Amino acid sequence: MATAGAPPLHCGIPEEVAIWEILVRLAPKALLRCRAVCRAWRRATSTRDFLLAHHAHQPSLALIYGEDGNSVLIMPFNHRAGPVARLYSVDDALFQASCDGLLVICVHGKHFSIRNPATRQYANLSLLHGFKLLGMYQHSHTGEYRLLLYLSVAVKWMYSALPQVQEGSYVFTIGSGQPPRHIGCSDAEELICIPGSVCFHGGLHWYTNHVIKIFDTTAESFRQMRSPFVRGHARLFEVDSMLGMSTFNGDVDIWVVQEQDYKDEVWALKYRVELPVAEIRVQFGMFEIKYCRARAESCEGDVLVLLEFDDWLLQVDINGRLVAGFHRRGLIRTQVRLKQTLLLHTFFPTL
Repeated sequence: MATAGAPPLHCGIPEEVAIWEILVRLAPKALLRCRAVCRAWRRATSTRDFLLAHHAHQPSLALIYGEDGNSVLIMPFNHRAGPVARLYSVDDALFQASCDGLLVICVHGKHFSIRNPATRQYANLSLLHGFKLLGMYQHSHTGEYRLLLYLSVAVKWMYSALPQVQEGSYVFTIGSGQPPRHIGCSDAEELICIPGSVCFHGGLHWYTNHVIKIFDTTAESFRQMRSPFVRGHARLFEVDSMLGMSTFNGDVDIWVVQEQDYKDEVWALKYRVELPVAEIRVQFGMFEIKYCRARAESCEGDVLVLLEFDDWLLQVDINGRLVAGFHRRGLIRTQVRLKQTLLLHTFFPTL
């Protein structure tokens, strides 16, 4: 370890390469340790430009969580990465949305909080009591982080003391101090039951009733998109600049729409994955397809099928080969993905 103020130890590697080709690709915990090497590295890796570049190099992690004693452990389904956060004494916690390394968590269906696991910044969102969260996004024109919410007629009585409280969709700007802003769209109530949205091409996407509903995060309005005709349970995901849809009906079908075909709403069946039932039964005992859940996910640029049954979460590749398995008591796979960041947000102390 170098002494304070000494030249950084880079084994003859040019300083520019050490910082912008090596340090910028490290995981957040490893980068924080490297900052202790010398003051020069600490200064260089604390600038906003570096932190934005570092965030861009981080993988998008599919999050799962499970019981670990008296706490809930939040983990990526990636055996090379460690836990990203630990929540103590939290019951009925749901990880409902994420954007740029920020997580929104709801406890008991009504208490919202926002946190950055990498920096350990945390704040309550007390103005959202009674609302249902549909998604989170960064508004392109202002750079503000906003939440898309829904207020149903069943809970309007909570706000009877406030004028002009209406059923429908709302937008809340994090850190503004202003209450959620009504934008109409009362038919968005059906999205409450869909676990998570997919952010793609400047919009939040949901699959419902054989159509894809899109919330344009710039215009802050809804529209619809044609979906492929599918059978069985369907879920959206994003992979390698494509919008994908996986359906589970014994086998897993994976449909995609390319970036250039997005405007024309042209879908193509890319993979059909046959699950390795016999191999799963050999390794894990009793297994029935009708009692499991399966969907496709992006994992470091590859398309994998995540298969859930009991307290197991298995990875199957597109050729139907069993890749890995994960077991933990009370295991739950969220619809949320996390791309970690060490940027410090000013709205945390405000909140």
